[in-house]
Amino acid sequence: MKNTPLVSLRGRAVNRPRATLWGKLELSMPGQMKDRVALKMVTDAEARGDLQPGGTIVESSSGTMAEGLARVGTLKGYRVIIITDPRIDVSTAAKLRALGAEVLVVDVYHPTGGWQQSRLERLRDVLRDVPGAYWPRQYDSPSNPGAYNSAMAQELTEALGGNIAALVASVGSGGSLSGTAAALKQRLPHVRVVAVDAVGSVQFHQPNRPRLQSGHGNSIIAGNINYRVIDEAHWLSDGEVFQGCRELARREGIFAGGSSGAVYIVGSWLAEQFGPDAHVVGIFPDKGDRYGETIYSDDYLAKHHIAGPECAAAAAPQAIRYGVDVAERWSHAPLPHGGSVPYHAPDITLSGDLTRELGL
Repeated sequence: MKNTPLVSLRGRAVNRPRATLWGKLELSMPGQMKDRVALKMVTDAEARGDLQPGGTIVESSSGTMAEGLARVGTLKGYRVIIITDPRIDVSTAAKLRALGAEVLVVDVYHPTGGWQQSRLERLRDVLRDVPGAYWPRQYDSPSNPGAYNSAMAQELTEALGGNIAALVASVGSGGSLSGTAAALKQRLPHVRVVAVDAVGSVQFHQPNRPRLQSGHGNSIIAGNINYRVIDEAHWLSDGEVFQGCRELARREGIFAGGSSGAVYIVGSWLAEQFGPDAHVVGIFPDKGDRYGETIYSDDYLAKHHIAGPECAAAAAPQAIRYGVDVAERWSHAPLPHGGSVPYHAPDITLSGDLTRELGL
């Protein structure tokens, strides 16, 4: 599971000479980007003896991690149980069941921890009731960023050399961006690492609010997020991301999910910040197959009032003050590495703390 396609992209409307924009198509793997992570987590658990033959894998996921674990786990002969929430679409649920996984859907949104906490509470009950069950802990497992620690950085530098000016990726469980960025900065200390988040996500010192985006953004802070290797955060609204996916399909011929659409918007702008000899790389994690009734449905966008051109992303983001201003539309801010502002609000739940509170 390596050497996924790296393709040159035209980008969105270009106003001046720019760096070459590249899309790293992790979405081309059978289970998309989480195939790498799922295989690493399962094989590491086997090596430690935490996952025994005939055991059960239980994980909380609303998308690609579920598919990766279902594929890897069932092929290796394990029972796989996925705890998810109502945001899961019909096609993904059907795919998980076809791969042999059992799908359990929670139905109550936790007032502070969101769907993530509701799913973890259900996961706790499953772990208690199923002998030999193993939880990979995607939000806190070193195997998550470990799946990207060297392979991705090596693939990018072998293909593009040393003039990679920026790396941009979405943040969900935090592993792919953090792992890739840490390894890439060891090789290329100058590289600018840009995290893409959702408006209403708490990961970069924003208030928790309901959002339609899934796959990136979070209502808790994943332990895998390595803030020290991230230089800048961007936040995008539901309408901007969904229409960005449609732009990506029309302009580049790539039918992708929300995380990829968000990366496309930010990557296109980032390319304009560098000269024509530089490279900007965006990691595209997810296909568009499971979003036919949401992102790619005109009726869905109209129902949620995000269908008009006024809802699409502008040509450039708005600069805001990290930890002070609330992002409503596409915004960006440098991360405060000097310690003047914490990386996230102090009252936001950490995945590790939530695990302990739930007795996990």
